[in-house]
Amino acid sequence: MSIDVQQPRSLGLVGSRVHIAGTAGGAFEAQFGYRIHEGHDEVTGGFTAGDGVGGHGQFQVQVDVSGASFALDRLFVEVFWVSPQDGAELDKVIVPVVYGPRIVPGYRVYQEYVIKPGDSLWSIATQFYGSGNTYTRLVRANPHVITDPNVITPGSVIRIPQS
Repeated sequence: MSIDVQQPRSLGLVGSRVHIAGTAGGAFEAQFGYRIHEGHDEVTGGFTAGDGVGGHGQFQVQVDVSGASFALDRLFVEVFWVSPQDGAELDKVIVPVVYGPRIVPGYRVYQEYVIKPGDSLWSIATQFYGSGNTYTRLVRANPHVITDPNVITPGSVIRIPQS
């Protein structure tokens, strides 16, 4: 069997409802499991994918994680199938994501911002959050772009989490 997770994307910014979508199958009405966790708490569930004759089918699951007690803003979305022989989780796909509600209370969406010459994370945080002290929100929401908070590159696109 095979699994191709197309959503969320690696280091995607997610909210209290995590959308997991892609294609899976290779067996008659195959059963798949998912787990969303950060090492402290987890949300689990399952779904069926396939076309009834061993082909691959699309899947889409919306998972409410608002009741989880996540302590970190980095989560892992795992999708797998369970071996009927020994219960092993097989063909597991792991997608690291960024959990917006741990960065901005009440997180709902993000806005994209193109860094301009002369910008600093402090000035961008002041513009969007009213205080430069909140620049760490930008660092945490953009690990794929900001590797050193003292160095940002004009033309780079960052995500500004909004409540």
